[in-house]
Order: sequence, then structure tokens, then C-alpha cells
Amino acid sequence: MGLFSRKKAAPAAVADDTSARDATVAHLREFATSRIGVEAYVEPQTSVTQTTIMLVARDGEWTRRRVPDARTAEQLARDIGVPVYDVQRTGYPQSWRDWNARQRLLERKSATA
Repeated sequence: MGLFSRKKAAPAAVADDTSARDATVAHLREFATSRIGVEAYVEPQTSVTQTTIMLVARDGEWTRRRVPDARTAEQLARDIGVPVYDVQRTGYPQSWRDWNARQRLLERKSATA
């Protein structure tokens, strides 16, 4: 379907959207239930990325998925049962920064070994 096309989306495209949404919800739910102290952070849309929801566990491990908008992200976090924050107001948690730093260090060590 073209950008300015008057045609409606094909049924296969709608089915793909539904399966993608279901897969996203399942992934986030699995992450939240299999880790301790999970919190959700809503990242705003930019000129190059959609709005995203990032789940961060207490140890800093994280996962990120695209969502249609901030309201959907907030509702999804509530449905999963995790606290939700606007990353523009709170910033990223220190545990996330520490986890990323540890991962970079491990990658460097494995590259030189």
C-alpha cells in the first residue's frame, strides 16, 4: 500500500500486526515474570524511532520493544504489573548503565581472548 493510497491494508498486514503485538506482549510479560524488580521506562518517539517501552530488571538487564504510543506503553506496563516511568522525567536507572558497562567490558575481554 502506498503512502497516499486510498486502499485499505490487506488482511495479511492486519494479521501480521496482531501477531507482532501478541509476540511483543508475550516477550515483555515473560521478561517481567522471570526477573526481579522489573520497571518500565517509556521512551518518546524521535525522528528515527517509534515510541518504545524498555523493561529494566534490578540487576540492569533490559529489553526494549516498539509500541504505538506512550499511552499504550503505560497501559501495557500496568497490565504486566510493573511500575512505569517516563524516561524524559526520570532518566535511565543506574543499574541499566552499570549492566551496559559490564557487558561492554565482557565483550572486550572475549574479543581479546
